[in-house]
Amino acid sequence: MNTYVWLIRREFWENKAIWVLPALLGIALILAALFGRVDVDVVSTEQHRANAETVLIGFGAVFYAVMSLYSTWYLLDCLYADRKDRSVLFWKSLPISDTATVLSKVLVGLIVIPLVCFLAVDFASVLVAFIVSLRTRWSMGSALWQPDMWLELQVLWLYVIASAALWYLPLTGWLLVVSAWAKRAVMLWSILPPLAAILAERLFLGTHTVWDVVQNRLFGYSLAFHVVTRGSLEGADSSDGPDLVVAPIRTLDLLNPHGLLSSSATWIGALVGALLVFGAIQLRMRRTEP
Repeated sequence: MNTYVWLIRREFWENKAIWVLPALLGIALILAALFGRVDVDVVSTEQHRANAETVLIGFGAVFYAVMSLYSTWYLLDCLYADRKDRSVLFWKSLPISDTATVLSKVLVGLIVIPLVCFLAVDFASVLVAFIVSLRTRWSMGSALWQPDMWLELQVLWLYVIASAALWYLPLTGWLLVVSAWAKRAVMLWSILPPLAAILAERLFLGTHTVWDVVQNRLFGYSLAFHVVTRGSLEGADSSDGPDLVVAPIRTLDLLNPHGLLSSSATWIGALVGALLVFGAIQLRMRRTEP
């Protein structure tokens, strides 16, 4: 365990963007709260709460988008950079296995970076809520300080970290394989093989199975959440029109862990991801040249 702690510390030392990016984003949100327009005309207390919760979830969505882009680049570059600057030779001289090294990078990419981002969004959200409370003359300020709402948001953040780590494990494994194998142009090599497979299948077989698999893995994470509609709410009249999202709703109503864990795609993807991570470990053992 102590080995992994030091390996994770190493990633913070070598990749300062892990904490710099969330810090800069948090500062930007705080400045927006200080100098931006925050007056919004709403009528009901429930609408105040719904708006406050939407704003805070929106903050998290912004951090999540930035985190996803950086995590992708980190996983694609981490093993390649070690070979490029020859630091891999130094790390191989230490009593640290390649397995521990690669697994620590998986942990950083899937858990540590998202956790840092969500800690940053929590801290920034508290400051933004305080600033908005001082600046506004209506009940939005008090709506931002609901203990149950903040507790639900923490559950949401932790759920997103855990569920996204499981769902995107095969993508993580693929990025690490490319990072451990490619001699140059890692971004290009991460795209070319899937693209070639998609085009070859379409050209020679006339099917699109590979594209469906790739598309589902990239965008199918939505199965980890419920879509709350008029018909799904107790006592709602679904004859009023098509299914529409209804607000306000509880944040925890959006979570769908059963749908995620009962899906065969989740566990097949996890198995493929584990095999790809194993492949990255084997490549790490055998390749030291950039």
